Amino acid sequence: MPKLGMEPIRKEALVKATIVEIGRIGSLDVTVSQIARRAGMSSALAHHYFGSKEEIFLAAMRHILTIYGAEVRGALCTAKGPEARLMAILHASFSPGNFRREAVSAWLNFWVLAQTVPQARRLLAVYQRRLRSNLLICLRPLAGARATVIADGLGALIDGLYLREVLKSGPPDPAASVALLSDYLKSQLKEGRA
Repeated sequence: MPKLGMEPIRKEALVKATIVEIGRIGSLDVTVSQIARRAGMSSALAHHYFGSKEEIFLAAMRHILTIYGAEVRGALCTAKGPEARLMAILHASFSPGNFRREAVSAWLNFWVLAQTVPQARRLLAVYQRRLRSNLLICLRPLAGARATVIADGLGALIDGLYLREVLKSGPPDPAASVALLSDYLKSQLKEGRA
């Protein structure tokens, strides 16, 4: 087995430190020096590995999206039927790995970054397309022609719940978020049957 060099270990430490620092500060006004200090290395080394603060932010968001994707895939593997698969996606969106203060702050700042940085915009678009596609696959057998409207509503609610989370105090409440989404889903499915 090949020996794992220091570069991937240090990059991972910088990515995790970036997420923690964004969560602590609450904005992208985090310096490379702050990130490097939290990771236990020099800012010169951080610049060496990533080249710029923007690249560190993008790497942090890729990390968050990787965790999210793995949780969704894992949840979908055990869910049987479209409704269970839909709820698995919603639960994964608010799992402890995804819906923690640092990750929520990183998401908020990622949306800001996506307004001006094409790579961030592309990453956000990939996430949104995958979420919508996963929701539609589950919703089509349940809602037929209304699947698109409901999927778009669920996506907007997920984003909105993350935005609201940044503004509130106290620990995140994933159960309340999933309950709100579930209520919305039930009302939309009921409306389609009426």
